[in-house]
Amino acid sequence: MSRKALCIAHLYPDLLNLYADRGNIAVLRRRLEWRGYEVEVVRVTHSETPDFSRYHLVLLGGGSDREQAIVAEKLRACAPAFRSAVQDGLPVLAICGGYQLLGEYYQLPSGEKVPGLELVDMVTEASPDAPRLIGNIAVWSDEVGVIVGFENHGGRTRHRHRPLGRVLHGHGNDGVSGHEGLRHLNIWGTYVHGPLLPKNPALADAVLRDALAYAHLPDHLEPLDDRLEREARTAFVSLRMEDVAPMLRTEAESR
Repeated sequence: MSRKALCIAHLYPDLLNLYADRGNIAVLRRRLEWRGYEVEVVRVTHSETPDFSRYHLVLLGGGSDREQAIVAEKLRACAPAFRSAVQDGLPVLAICGGYQLLGEYYQLPSGEKVPGLELVDMVTEASPDAPRLIGNIAVWSDEVGVIVGFENHGGRTRHRHRPLGRVLHGHGNDGVSGHEGLRHLNIWGTYVHGPLLPKNPALADAVLRDALAYAHLPDHLEPLDDRLEREARTAFVSLRMEDVAPMLRTEAESR
């Protein structure tokens, strides 16, 4: 790789592929390339062992309970190296099932506990009596503003860290706390997908700044022309989440 190349690892895309995470990879790659950076994307399949010393950013996507259990077993074998890299500042973007895997365990509706990676102080529990948390979601983040997307999860997540943001519309981590996602060290964990980053370019750039800083590369990102993305967000929110539309308009006017 050249001096300005950034290495992004997409972990287990052959198993964790429910929520269009290839779209997230495409956004990360393009928003770097448009600014003159070279990018290497490493697809790590379930038959391979991740080399966390190589990566500047890790994407861990979502999958079904079965696939999550397989991935959890694979990652636990290299959890010490993963944990050490995260403690040293390796950025991680974990979405839905990948987010759940970061904690101590994920309890299935059957009561079985799938051990997690213990990267954060967090547990997720699903009950056969509790409804799934499904629908459009909007979150206010002090770091990046309004985050929009879709959520679909049966688990209720509880953790002791700072949330990604405050739920404006939808359910979030557990449907009652008003919190969504997690921000700890350089970890970005969230239930928002659909995919996440095409709808939220400001979030994509925030994740990229963490990755560039970790790679000891210039992390000042020149603004891009995101007018189409903003118009699409506004149209989506106006149709699906009218209660959030005024906040989104205020945010757009402030840019």
